[in-house]
Amino acid sequence: MRSKINKYRSILFILFILLSFAYTSVQAQTVPDTTIIFTPSNPNLIQEQSYNPTVHVWGFDILLSNNGFGLGAFYKHEINDELSLVFNLAISDVKDDAEVEQYTYYGESYIPNKKNRLLLIPLTVSAQYRLFKDDIVDNLRPFISAGIGPTMVFVAPYVSDQISYDFFGYPYREKIDFFTSLKYGSPRYTLGGFIGAGVYFGMDKGTTTGLSVKYFIAPFPSGIEIMEGSYMKNFGGLFIMLSFGGLF
Repeated sequence: MRSKINKYRSILFILFILLSFAYTSVQAQTVPDTTIIFTPSNPNLIQEQSYNPTVHVWGFDILLSNNGFGLGAFYKHEINDELSLVFNLAISDVKDDAEVEQYTYYGESYIPNKKNRLLLIPLTVSAQYRLFKDDIVDNLRPFISAGIGPTMVFVAPYVSDQISYDFFGYPYREKIDFFTSLKYGSPRYTLGGFIGAGVYFGMDKGTTTGLSVKYFIAPFPSGIEIMEGSYMKNFGGLFIMLSFGGLF
C-alpha cells in the first residue's frame, strides 16, 4: 500500500513539473517583445573590446610556516587569461619538532642536542589556473596551482666538533653563529613539488597582492641529521604566502 502511494506521489510530481514547463512556454509565446533597441548615430561609439591579459609579472613572497619565516621571488608569464606559467625561488629555515630553545647563564640561546642547521631552497616551475573568470571581477582572481622542481637543502653545522668545558667542568660543544656556519656547510639535492590555491587582489595593470596556501614536499630517503641521532626524511610542509608584484 505504501509503495503505491509513493508511486502516485512520484507521478503527480512529474506531472506538476511538466505542467509548469508547459505553462511557462505558453506565457513566453503570448507575451509580446517590448524591447527597444537604440542605434547610435555614430557607428564607432560602441566598439568591441577583447581581454588583453598582463604578460609579465615580477615580485617577491613572504613565507610563513611552522618553521618560521622565509623569503622568495617569482616571475609569472600569463599564457592566456586563465593559464599562467610561474617560476619561483624561495629560501626558508628547517627545524625539527624536537628542538627546544634554552638559555645559558650568560643569556645566550642554544638548542640542546642540535647538530646541523638546514635551509630549504626550492626552485620550482608551476602551472597556475585562474578560477571563476567570468563570474568574479578582475580585481579578485582566485586560482589553483601545482609545481615541481629541483630542491636544495643546505646543511651547515650548528655546533663545533671541538669539545669545551664550562666553569663547572661539564663538557659542551660551542655553538657556531649562523653566518660562520655557512662556510662549513654543504648542499644536498632532491626533487620537490607542491599543490596550492590562493587569490590575487588588485587590477590587471599596475601592482598586485596575493595570498596563497601551498603544501610542499621534498623527500630525502636517506635522511638528513638535524638533532643528534635523528634523521629527517621529508622536508617542506604547509606554507602561507603573501605575494607582492608588479604587472607590465
